[in-house]
Amino acid sequence: MKAYFIIVYLILSISGFAQSKEERFEQSLMTLNNMLTDESRYNFKKAVLSVENAFFDGQIDTVFIEKEIKTLSNICRSLIQNRFLAYVENDKENVNKWASVYQVMCDSIPLVINEREYKYIPFKYDFKDVFGNQDISNMFVSKLLYTRKGNCHSLPYLYKILCEELGTTAHLAIAPNHIYIKHQNKANGWYNTELTSGIFPNDAWLMASGFIHVDAIKNGVYMKALNNKESIALVLVDLANAYIKSFPDSDGSFPLICAEIALNAYPNLASALILRAEIHKQWIENETDTAIAKMKIKELEKEYANIHKIGYRNMPEEMYLNWLVSLKTERDKYENKKLNTFNKQ
Repeated sequence: MKAYFIIVYLILSISGFAQSKEERFEQSLMTLNNMLTDESRYNFKKAVLSVENAFFDGQIDTVFIEKEIKTLSNICRSLIQNRFLAYVENDKENVNKWASVYQVMCDSIPLVINEREYKYIPFKYDFKDVFGNQDISNMFVSKLLYTRKGNCHSLPYLYKILCEELGTTAHLAIAPNHIYIKHQNKANGWYNTELTSGIFPNDAWLMASGFIHVDAIKNGVYMKALNNKESIALVLVDLANAYIKSFPDSDGSFPLICAEIALNAYPNLASALILRAEIHKQWIENETDTAIAKMKIKELEKEYANIHKIGYRNMPEEMYLNWLVSLKTERDKYENKKLNTFNKQ
């Protein structure tokens, strides 16, 4: 019945020729929902850009963005063809692709164009408004491509997009207030790729934050290599947050649908659980019937109790920034130097 309601809601909302901004959000929701119900429609780049285009009311420069992604992909292909990789396992082709994307994201690269040598400048971390509280577009891949500066949201998203453009995989993974990349190769097993600092930290660094409870690992809240559906669930939360920024006076119905669909794909996605609980809290505050409000408060308490039970802990922004800086200042303590070596060959 819930799925039927969502489909009818979207069809009725999107009907007509000219799209309003709200209808663009509904179109993005339909796009993401289709990717979850039909795996053949999965396209992470399309998913991410659909959200950003909705927020910008269809004014995103898709020609520029596609051109930039194509250029970066071509640089990756050139690196693949011209690199000697000291890696002998039979998954070498994928490892080489991951190494090329890593270089494009994190390394200065000499380029020769028409017999002239240029120095490619990698992306940088932007410490301004890292959570998009002032401007949610600071979290966007399009902003990253325009400015060459990004954060722990846009950098791993672009990394995943480039990997998929090259025909390989990249798994997003979540830490407190943070997204990074996980890969698995035959020589090293699972390992982490951190785009904010350009190194390969071991799990000890993640645990050093002090905000990763063992229950969060056990329940897949943090440090899990996300599959494609779970990655789309992350994008659904992005869509909900972008909608809230665009329509701050909305009743929460649209973001709640986003959260419910996300949780169907990824039941322990903490950001979706918190989003749903906050919307329910908003509804309780607006409830005029005291008896109904009391009943709903008990249900809300169960929601928050479950979020705590699965291991989620809130990490203050200042502590998060200090944690990020520690990765560079204590690099020798947390870096996997073997991975750093073959990724820069």
